Amino acid sequence: MNELIEMVGVTKAYDKRNVAVNNLTLTLPRGKIIGLLGPNGSGKTTMIKLLNGLLKPTQGSIKINGEYIGTASKARVAYLPDRTYLSGGQKITEILDFFCDFYEDFSREKAVEMLRSLNIDASVKLKTLSKGTREKVQLILVMSRSADLYILDEPIAGVDPAARDYILRTIINNYNPDATVLISTHLIGDIEQVLDEVIFMKYGHLALYTSVDNIREKYGKSVDAYFREVFSC
Repeated sequence: MNELIEMVGVTKAYDKRNVAVNNLTLTLPRGKIIGLLGPNGSGKTTMIKLLNGLLKPTQGSIKINGEYIGTASKARVAYLPDRTYLSGGQKITEILDFFCDFYEDFSREKAVEMLRSLNIDASVKLKTLSKGTREKVQLILVMSRSADLYILDEPIAGVDPAARDYILRTIINNYNPDATVLISTHLIGDIEQVLDEVIFMKYGHLALYTSVDNIREKYGKSVDAYFREVFSC
């Protein structure tokens, strides 16, 4: 079975006037890097929280790897939120200990290898590192898991171009090839080089789901340029 994510008629309404995701039906395959794109208020964050089991849909169903959202599915999802949930007062070694205890699929060896490649001292506290280096550490932790689905929320926001390049290389080189990476970002031009497919969200609806190659061949434009055209009105 090539399908990894199955969303059928998914709606998330916070109240009658605030419907963040509206009747979304979408099937995503394995082995792809997919961009989740849309302006603020389009439903991207809610969709991410639904896939992570942090929110429950008002109606509809979600399956990951054939399992409805629950303990089994959560164990197969590696999530990088847009804000850190790690304690700055902890040493990196202590954070590695936590990940080893909490995630069965976490590879300490893989994480240590990536930290060494960046000359990051694992004995220091997280808060002593620069913002860009902290972002790299958080990404290393997520990509050191052998998950089925990696969800990365704004992984390159607020870091310099060199850090962005490293983050993109880490994503490409370290995710499970049978898994899928879902990346939510506003920096489309910086990240479209690694994308296989894109999802456009608009007002809680699915506006488009297609391959990057199809956009370039059909419209003769980059993903960034076509996105600007679709959302200009």
